[in-house]
Amino acid sequence: MAAPEFKFTFIKRFWQILIGGTIGVFLLFLLVSFGLFGDMPDVEDLENPKNALSSEILGDDGSLIGSFYLENRINTAHKDIAPCVFQALEATEDVRFRSHSGIDVRGTLRAVAALGQDGGASTLTQQLSENLFYRFQKPSTKIGMVMQKFKEWVIAVELERRYTKNEIITMYLNTVPFSGISFGIESASKEFFNKKPKELHIEEAAVLIGMLKANHRYNPKFNPDKSLARRNTVLEQMNKYDFLSDDSTELLKNKPIKINYRSAEMDGMAQYFKYYLGEYLKPWCKERGIDLYRSGLKIYTTLNPKLQQYAEKAVQTHMPDLQSQFNKSWGKEKPWRYVTTRAVIPGFVESALKRTDRYKALAEEMGDDSAKIIAELKKPIKMTVFSWRGDLDTFMSPYDSMSYIKKVLMAGFIAIEPESGHVKAWVGGVNHKFFKYDHVNKRARRQVGSTFKPIVYATAMDINQMTPCTEFPRERTVFVSNGEEWSPRNADGKSGGVWTMTKGLALSDNLITAQVMKSLGEDAPEMVVKFAERLGIEENRIPKVPSICLGTMELSPFEMASAYSAFANNGLWVEPTFLVRIEDKNGNVLEEFNQPKTDQVLSAGKAYMMFRMLENVVNGGTGSRIRGGKFAIEGHIAGKTGTTQGSADGWFMGLTKNLVCATWVGADDPTVRIRGSLIGQGANMSLPIYAYFLKAALADKSTGISSDALDMPEGFDPSILDCTRRAESETQQSPANIPGLGE
Repeated sequence: MAAPEFKFTFIKRFWQILIGGTIGVFLLFLLVSFGLFGDMPDVEDLENPKNALSSEILGDDGSLIGSFYLENRINTAHKDIAPCVFQALEATEDVRFRSHSGIDVRGTLRAVAALGQDGGASTLTQQLSENLFYRFQKPSTKIGMVMQKFKEWVIAVELERRYTKNEIITMYLNTVPFSGISFGIESASKEFFNKKPKELHIEEAAVLIGMLKANHRYNPKFNPDKSLARRNTVLEQMNKYDFLSDDSTELLKNKPIKINYRSAEMDGMAQYFKYYLGEYLKPWCKERGIDLYRSGLKIYTTLNPKLQQYAEKAVQTHMPDLQSQFNKSWGKEKPWRYVTTRAVIPGFVESALKRTDRYKALAEEMGDDSAKIIAELKKPIKMTVFSWRGDLDTFMSPYDSMSYIKKVLMAGFIAIEPESGHVKAWVGGVNHKFFKYDHVNKRARRQVGSTFKPIVYATAMDINQMTPCTEFPRERTVFVSNGEEWSPRNADGKSGGVWTMTKGLALSDNLITAQVMKSLGEDAPEMVVKFAERLGIEENRIPKVPSICLGTMELSPFEMASAYSAFANNGLWVEPTFLVRIEDKNGNVLEEFNQPKTDQVLSAGKAYMMFRMLENVVNGGTGSRIRGGKFAIEGHIAGKTGTTQGSADGWFMGLTKNLVCATWVGADDPTVRIRGSLIGQGANMSLPIYAYFLKAALADKSTGISSDALDMPEGFDPSILDCTRRAESETQQSPANIPGLGE
């Protein structure tokens, strides 16, 4: 009788354990869902999961030109992802995804029976719950891990109740990390293959899905062999579950991995503009309680992607050649020189090093012993430095590195549409990875030289009713300011004759410019400054002294392009803008930026005369290099060259009827000089960047950039320009690359 009694007791105990365990698990689920073991997401969180979304920077055509992100993530719709991505994911991560309800009971029992040795049983829905709510909440104890697993189960069941399978798997692909900062299939496709998710091939999808097991280990850029092996494993899984035929699997496994890598950290064009925009938007976001890096804003800008591309290409084309000229001209000599004596500035590198964080850290460690610290900084270490041949891995001392960096020439370029004030291109430097300083924005001021002369001419034409034919004696003029005399001269020392304003501006003659300034009377500096400020130059930036007629002040490319825009827009100055509107992640407009300040600074007729006078700078004057050689650009182009004292800065202002550009070139430190009378001219330093840019922009008709003649204002008497034509015939006899007499 003992055996039946034992059997009865065993069965009774079995059912007690099974029913009790089921009730216990049910109660545990219930308690977990009530938040007894920690906070749980509420219904609103489940129906509207909050996750960091990249804020997109969009160009004037609506295309993506950059992003702000902590997690580089953009939501993608199910229809915009290739089917092979879903197939690879299900075959590798959760083959019963379509049949379970958030928890894979079969897989869970298998995992428990094998004590996790054959892999876990976490479904895609459970992984999604972790990505959405617990990615940054890793438990530190085993009990905590068990409780979190229960939480994931509860959330997974709730997600399955509220979303379709297609919605869940799409949400998963939008939130899962593929690399250090790239989250979601959209970012990963762009980073590794420069494609949209819908364009991925099967073998490419397998690479990305394979990375989910271990992002860095199976990264195709850093670990290509391991990535290849993992990709083939994914393909085999797809074959195992009938997503791929045997022949297709073998064919795809034999293909090499071909990536088209775009660093997520440096993704997108206009890196300098992106950084400036971010700083500009921080106070805007703070006022509204918006996180720029997590809120998924859509920031519509005025930048034209094609023009931006041509501008960046122009800088990348010209600057290596100019750097080579610079290096050859100085050889082993030091280019940091005093302006007047041309003597080498002693202690230049040491002074620069003392401003670095490395020096300050050593000072804390070694004490305030400058000689000892400099000696330490002269010891070679492994580093990566910028070069025009690509990043250079080398052993170099910080001292030599500083000397090397100080010799690298920089550039700034901005293009503005004069009618709207829209910024169309912005290149703040030669390489944002190595050189963060932006040489375009209003704070990036450098001496402008002769590019300021047209503002002096325009002031005189406006106040004194002068015309391009007005003549001045080409002789030295004496100014008295604060009891001191000042009298400018030309670089070649020449004078004599009588020149028109047109010829004086075309050849950038200092003596004629001084005469024009003198014609305004004793208050000439105040008049010129007031006129310049109406053109968008910051108030009280320009000193009210006679020497400003030669551009002795420091201004930015942004300000100079702004000022010149009135010459191409019937005398109407329009405040430059780079923002159109900002939307939230749902497309709701948060703010529109469509009411810029304006000022009718000049009459349409006088602005037209200024533009025509500036055309003569290109038609035989100091900017005539545009017309010949490898550029040979035709059409109605206006411009102005500029070179500063000591050849530290080279400028070129370029104008067509619907685009005004400012180009600056020089070293970061203004005491670094460009050697040679021709190498150091604005026509050689900066003009080629504009010429490369304009040639590409004109060739691409879709940009809308035109070199047609500027529209003549209604009622304008063209006979006023007769002397301009005479001046053109005279200057055409000058050498094609004539240096500016006053530069």
